[in-house]
Amino acid sequence: MRIKKTYAFAFLTSIIFTIITVGGLVTVLYFKYDIVDFKTTAYSTISLFIVSFVILQQRVERFIYHRVRKIYEDVSLLDVNNLQKNAVTTDIETLSIEVQKFAADKQLEIESLNEREAYRREFLGNVSHELKTPLFTVQGYILTLIEGAAEDKEIRDRYLERANIGVERLTSIVKDLDMISKLESNDLNLVIQPFNCIEMIQNVFDLFEMKVKKKNMTLRFDKFYEFPEYVAGDAAKIEQVLINLIVNSIKYGKIGGIIMVSIEAQGSNKISIKVADNGEGIKKENISRIFERFYRVDKSRSRDQGGSGLGLSIVKHIIEAHKETISLESEYGKGTEFSFTLKRA
Repeated sequence: MRIKKTYAFAFLTSIIFTIITVGGLVTVLYFKYDIVDFKTTAYSTISLFIVSFVILQQRVERFIYHRVRKIYEDVSLLDVNNLQKNAVTTDIETLSIEVQKFAADKQLEIESLNEREAYRREFLGNVSHELKTPLFTVQGYILTLIEGAAEDKEIRDRYLERANIGVERLTSIVKDLDMISKLESNDLNLVIQPFNCIEMIQNVFDLFEMKVKKKNMTLRFDKFYEFPEYVAGDAAKIEQVLINLIVNSIKYGKIGGIIMVSIEAQGSNKISIKVADNGEGIKKENISRIFERFYRVDKSRSRDQGGSGLGLSIVKHIIEAHKETISLESEYGKGTEFSFTLKRA
């Protein structure tokens, strides 16, 4: 059991006070009156020590408490309600611990705020850049038409079609930003129910049948799945995950390449869905940032191919909203594999 330092202070001070007082009194009585009563002197010594110890202990603690309380009140960042009278000692350990904890917490808070500020600046810059490109494109075509190009039917139709592509890209960016906002604010209500992921994957394959043919690519399962595989999740959101991953593979896959989807068991109650391609792959220094909003490995090439730059970020948020994990393995020049887990239904 740890003894309060105020007790040690009061004990030593009381001993010194008692020795001086009793010693002085005994000296006066002995030399002046030649009176010495050892029994009375012993009782007086003990009584004086106890009384002085109690008074000193109470007064010292009271003095320190009020001084420390004044410090808490003056330093507005410290909560005076956290100060307990019976916890205060002469070494002011309570205040010292509180101040150290306060300083450590504030340092972490400052670092977090600096990171958020840097992220905010980067995010606003990215949003501005992403919106600026299609906006200027649409504006350029419309101004050209206003200035007289609309008289030529062929030019008018071509420019309107290109302007519409720019508007569609703007719409895509806004939709993805809205999705990201809902995911980050936990405002996305997931409808968890059983569904056959084999059937869903096949539906996504059908959706991109024409697109992969244009690039002479192959989109297939790693093997024939004879039986359905039921999982629990929000079917619409998981379908969006698959769409975004396959779009990414089509975008960065090589002409004549293969995009392969496989399903593997992960223990007794989970499965892992993998989307792999043999495209250009991702360099090691870029892998850790691949799920960040608007992060692009090859910015100029990515923007030429369209997209909002939010696809993989949305994928990560949807999977994490399901309390599942997503991972990435890639070797530059050989290909990339994304995999995420889902619970069996």
